[in-house]
Amino acid sequence: MIQHAIEKASVLIEAMPFIQSFRGDTMVVKFGGSILNDRAQYSDILRDIAFMEIIGLRPVVVHGGGKAITREMEKAGIPANFVKGLRVTDGETISIVERTLNGEVNPEVCQTLEAFQAHAVGIKGQDIFQVVPHTETDPDTGELLDWGYVGNVVSVDIEPVLAALQENKIPVVTPLGSDLEGLIYNINADEAAGAMARELKARKLVFLSDVPGICRDPEDPSTLISTLTLSEMEGLIADGTIAGGMLPKVSGAVKALKAGIRKTHIIDSSLPHSLLLELFTAEGVGTEILSGDLS
Repeated sequence: MIQHAIEKASVLIEAMPFIQSFRGDTMVVKFGGSILNDRAQYSDILRDIAFMEIIGLRPVVVHGGGKAITREMEKAGIPANFVKGLRVTDGETISIVERTLNGEVNPEVCQTLEAFQAHAVGIKGQDIFQVVPHTETDPDTGELLDWGYVGNVVSVDIEPVLAALQENKIPVVTPLGSDLEGLIYNINADEAAGAMARELKARKLVFLSDVPGICRDPEDPSTLISTLTLSEMEGLIADGTIAGGMLPKVSGAVKALKAGIRKTHIIDSSLPHSLLLELFTAEGVGTEILSGDLS
């Protein structure tokens, strides 16, 4: 029993230099809607985020809610339609998206953090993210692709976030934005988190995912790449190693690193305490992406 207690103490001692280094620093943590389907899993994540706040870090949470949105759309008899991984969002759909994220998912995340003795405040994304409509030209047909009320972030009003942090509260932000006319748009949560980290000049940006990190073979977790530089990651995008659902995350990471964020992390949310293991141990558990070289 005493040996077990000593082992616990040694873990705390190992974490101490990291805690001292990060104390007072802002860290943006993004987790997606798939995580919210598993109550035990996302409660564990939020407990770790509460721990970060309690020991003096300044976490900012940006969350998705895709599965909850799809469920509410099904109730309304509206089929989900995705193009290149983004939800096509018409006027009726954006009403469901806004209601689900701001009225259901966000309050539940805040309540869970409060249950772990952290102080949280929900922030509606449309109050801080200014967007323009997201469009692309289809490389095969030359046709302009339009997702409706899906936006790209052009600016972030961080004052409400800074005010919450000043009051020692955890800002919990929904991935919604508004245009100059006040219309609400859905935003990819990875992009929203990256824009938030850039504007806050956060110490770290962490993407919690349903994969271990970036792997040389996406089907083989043993090929996990523990550390990448920005240039190496851009090479993996170019050769197709990084593709599909990982692209929005690494796109957000690239923009954040080029804007001055020191490090970004992509880690597996299903591994217990993966967030703390990545931040507070020398080994880490996911992929750490650096803006500079490894020397």
